[in-house]
Amino acid sequence: MKNRISGRTRVCGIFGYPVEHSFSPAMHNAAFSALGLNFVYVPFLVEPDNLSAAVEAVKTLGLTGVNVTIPHKQAVLPLLDETTEAAAVIGAVNTIVNQSGRLLGDNTDGKGFLRALEEKTGFTPTGKTILILGAGGAARAVAVQLALAGVKKVFLTNRSRERAELLAALLADKTTAVVEVVSWPGGKKNQRLVEMLRGIELVVQTTPIGMYPDEGSALSLPDGIFRPGQIVCDLIYNPVETLFLKNARRAGATAINGLGMLLYQGVLAFELWTGVAAPVGVMRQALADSIYSHAPHR
Repeated sequence: MKNRISGRTRVCGIFGYPVEHSFSPAMHNAAFSALGLNFVYVPFLVEPDNLSAAVEAVKTLGLTGVNVTIPHKQAVLPLLDETTEAAAVIGAVNTIVNQSGRLLGDNTDGKGFLRALEEKTGFTPTGKTILILGAGGAARAVAVQLALAGVKKVFLTNRSRERAELLAALLADKTTAVVEVVSWPGGKKNQRLVEMLRGIELVVQTTPIGMYPDEGSALSLPDGIFRPGQIVCDLIYNPVETLFLKNARRAGATAINGLGMLLYQGVLAFELWTGVAAPVGVMRQALADSIYSHAPHR
């Protein structure tokens, strides 16, 4: 069933700048059509200076909700009526729900990562030790969600040690996880990284290194960094398998990319807006078609 716009159509969308690259419209509109829901999802190009007016328009125009992407995820926080615990701790919002004129901000990135991870590998965070490479927005969402879900220890590493220290301080303050910052791979202390990883059950690569169109680049990691029984995730989903993941797989680790996180952050947003279970298979196919079927636009 195709979406047919009418006076009863409920509108969702995404605020970003730029926004034309987003795969979310294809994913959500395919889901609405599959379930016969009278919803439509559209991209809104929102310049930073217009963010406040755009958020107010969610109420004024009666939008059901919107996703929020770069560069607005942090700036939108003070413009909302309420935020979830995860969004408040992460310090970023990627989903807004219009609750009868009150705007609730949530962050489904970390939750989406956990759901994808559990689906693909059966991983449960409680009591585990993990390593996160990078300390940007994605790293923050993943680290906070894993810590809130009960991981025992988090190792952090980032090119800018200062950013890693800031994330470590946040985790130590807001969660019960033990946190340690270690030197970035490629430095003189790689042996410490290898020794540390012997007891690590999950490695998450959150930087853009190795992403299309620079598939030939990869983190400079010492030999012995990966091992059988480990779960290794690269949040990049284009290409399907980065050099980072290839190296992990060759060493016997379970390797997964970031497509599942992208999918499930959308699935969770869909369910917040509609109140019904998302057609995950339909959304997964629409997302994959959008990303991998149009190479020049990847």
